[in-house]
Amino acid sequence: MKLRLLISAAILLLLCPQARSQAIYATSSHTVTVVVSTITLVQVSSGVVGLTISGANALAGQDLMTVSNEATNLLWGINSGLKKVVVNSSVAAPLFTLKLAALSPSQGTAAPQVTLSTTATDLLLSVGRSSGNCVLQYTAEALASQGTGTDAHTITFTVQNQ
Repeated sequence: MKLRLLISAAILLLLCPQARSQAIYATSSHTVTVVVSTITLVQVSSGVVGLTISGANALAGQDLMTVSNEATNLLWGINSGLKKVVVNSSVAAPLFTLKLAALSPSQGTAAPQVTLSTTATDLLLSVGRSSGNCVLQYTAEALASQGTGTDAHTITFTVQNQ
């Protein structure tokens, strides 16, 4: 009887190899902990934006001359609560006016076009827990009566609680 049972088990193992691979000899386990820290990133796609007002940007008989640039994007990644992006310039007393608008944000809401100054001003609202981007539209304005000159702004974008 034992021999018949042993022969049957051997035949079963030969004919069904998966029965051999399911044998458990030992087990072990451990704990893996995943921690996600607060992430708040903001980045500008281009380091330099040039706005030159020339004869091509002026109309005869009008004092106001303007030029715009939409070649730069603002990108962000935020995984915490509701945030906003504010913007300011390093130039305390600019010769000419520099304005900025956030166009077509993929997340959040664009504030109205802002005139840049050293005071932080809302640019994007409700961008918490998202990653996204928008086009930055810079517009320079000068009056012909102001003459010539150069303003070199450092523009700072900051993520803040809303």
